[in-house]
Amino acid sequence: MPTVVAVVALLGLLIWGGTAAFLTAALLMVLEVTLSFDNAVVNAKVLARLSPVWQKRFLTYGIFVAVFLTRALLPILIVAASVALSPLVVTKIAFFDPAHYAELLEGAHFIIAAFGGIFLTLVGLKYFFDEHKELHWIRVIEKHLSRWGSIEAIEIALTLGILVVAAALAPLHATSILFAGIVGIIVFIIVQGAAGSFAVESVGGGLALFIYLNVLDAAFSLDSVVGAFALSTQLPIIIAGLGIGAYFVRTLTVYMVQNGTLDTLAYLEHGAHWAILGLAAAMIGSIFVHVPEPITGLVGLSFVSLAFWSSKRLGAQA
Repeated sequence: MPTVVAVVALLGLLIWGGTAAFLTAALLMVLEVTLSFDNAVVNAKVLARLSPVWQKRFLTYGIFVAVFLTRALLPILIVAASVALSPLVVTKIAFFDPAHYAELLEGAHFIIAAFGGIFLTLVGLKYFFDEHKELHWIRVIEKHLSRWGSIEAIEIALTLGILVVAAALAPLHATSILFAGIVGIIVFIIVQGAAGSFAVESVGGGLALFIYLNVLDAAFSLDSVVGAFALSTQLPIIIAGLGIGAYFVRTLTVYMVQNGTLDTLAYLEHGAHWAILGLAAAMIGSIFVHVPEPITGLVGLSFVSLAFWSSKRLGAQA
């Protein structure tokens, strides 16, 4: 099904915009899959807690959220807030003056990088700062992080410290960085709390985890949305390319859940969370220097690939 969707969408772009639009969308699809592969692994762990009904909704209703709300509407809302314009005006600019929209989106980079970087930092640290975690991949580091997990809310304290340092090193944009980072922390606390406060079998529990998965997806997608404008300023091409990639990633997530991939590959989840921390570091680092998207994607793929190889070796030794 994902292949059929991809082929139909790409052929539609070929007819609409010619070879250039087709190739650009294909590159954007690769960019999205590369940057979000670790997201599929992390989402699979959460998705496994949901009922088959909610898993199906993740792939159906969720793809609407991923494509149209996260990859199209969210950047528009961020730009509107950063330049004090109405979302309607920014939407018109996005469709009728895409070059100007790309400039506005680049101007909102500090807000995007701070929110996404801080949120993903919390996701990664929350996983490693777990005193009950017994299986370690990079043992020399992870066993110490696990012990520190006994300190209440240590991941929030450390992330706040990173946010303060980032704001101090960029005084001209300190207010935007602090505001966006604090919003990222608040969103993380709310969605984590909501996901843990309901029984998974209840409607509230399923909805809370569904929302958490889509917030995670939004944080991962911010980097690819900004990077997409380096390849094209045409919003339909960007939405199509990133949307196809997002559908592939979500299909991969469901596949891993249905086939118990995380149960057979013991270190894959570890590698995915190291990749998340790598992406978070790249997003925060991009506040100060340009970090090319291929490098960010390569870091994530490297962690996941090494974790996959280590898991296979562990399985062969068992």
